[in-house]
Amino acid sequence: MNVQVDTPDQKLRARAQRVIPGGMYGHMRSAGLPAGYPQFFARGEGCHLWDVNGRRYVDFMCSWGPIVLGHKHPAVTEAVQRQMAAGDCLNGPSERMVELAERLVGLIPHADWAMFAKNGTDATTTCVTLARAATGRRKILVAKGAYHGAVPWCSPYPLGVTAEDRAHLLTFTYNDAASLEAAVAQAGDDLAAVIVSAFRHDYGLDQELPDAAFARRARELCDAKGAALILDDVRAGFRLTLRGSWDLVGVQPDLSAWSKAIANGYALAAVTGNERFRDAASKVFVTGSFWYSAVSMAASLATIDELERVDGPRRMREMGLRLRQGIAAQAAASGIGVRQSGPPQMPTLLFDNDPDCAKGDRFTVEALKRGVYLHPRHNMFLSAAHTEADIDFALEATREAFAALAAR
Repeated sequence: MNVQVDTPDQKLRARAQRVIPGGMYGHMRSAGLPAGYPQFFARGEGCHLWDVNGRRYVDFMCSWGPIVLGHKHPAVTEAVQRQMAAGDCLNGPSERMVELAERLVGLIPHADWAMFAKNGTDATTTCVTLARAATGRRKILVAKGAYHGAVPWCSPYPLGVTAEDRAHLLTFTYNDAASLEAAVAQAGDDLAAVIVSAFRHDYGLDQELPDAAFARRARELCDAKGAALILDDVRAGFRLTLRGSWDLVGVQPDLSAWSKAIANGYALAAVTGNERFRDAASKVFVTGSFWYSAVSMAASLATIDELERVDGPRRMREMGLRLRQGIAAQAAASGIGVRQSGPPQMPTLLFDNDPDCAKGDRFTVEALKRGVYLHPRHNMFLSAAHTEADIDFALEATREAFAALAAR
């Protein structure tokens, strides 16, 4: 894709470079993507996205997860507008907070209570704080390579992070019960919690669904040691099931962290917990000026209603399978080896013999040229707005992308 220096996107990048460190920061930096990916976007509707250059894409990143029903979903928009007319950031929460807590407690099997924040890092950090407060212990076990947020205790990048920030973290290998048992033994009587992702979704690697035996062993070890089992459902929550992702393997956590999809793009996070951690949750001081705003909670209530009405997880799975099967057939026909992993609602597509991701970069740029926004390394996201026609449009673009890749 030819990158023109006089496009609206390029002009915005130049302006941003003067007033924003690096021109952009964090996981949405287009500098981490192949040349040709836009940095700035103008609007979204359903499963479609328009960049500031006016190009339209079928969106398979869904704002990196939050868009679960589709951009500008009318039921969510109506709930937001209704609440905005009444008020958002007040001197205390609105009735929506109680309604949403009641809704989550009624929906999620392990949940006896809920509390709210603004983003996934808030939620995972609160879970860790609650585990330490309730147990009086310090050690937290985390899977090697797992992502749980962007503050010093869990950031994947060490710049500005001290050894003291990580002094009480111990690691294990996801889905490896023996590795977890060794980490539990190492923590000894100071074990506060084991935190696990809904499934292994490490950046740039094949995804790995949780093994039921591993999940059960994690539950057993936490019970035996009096530690908390924390499920980080920030990324996967409400896409695989509305009941908490490890419900699919028959294991309930003590605490769960939620964000991304729970309000269809409005800033909200939640922590849900069982009765054992209620007292600690009532005593620890975690807060934020915007954590209690009513608009996002109204959006979440509408999102849950709509996901239940259309059986969103089932719809996303069906469309994800349609995409996966189509790509598999195209790859086989072109003689190009690919690996598709993870749940169909959150697919990762990687190429065989592609250690520097050069094939993946070329493939996704070719798809981008044809109006399909994929990611060459990160897991992607389906939404309930994706239709068979959208998937078929995307598959025509990927068919041409495979042909372009084969020609090289």
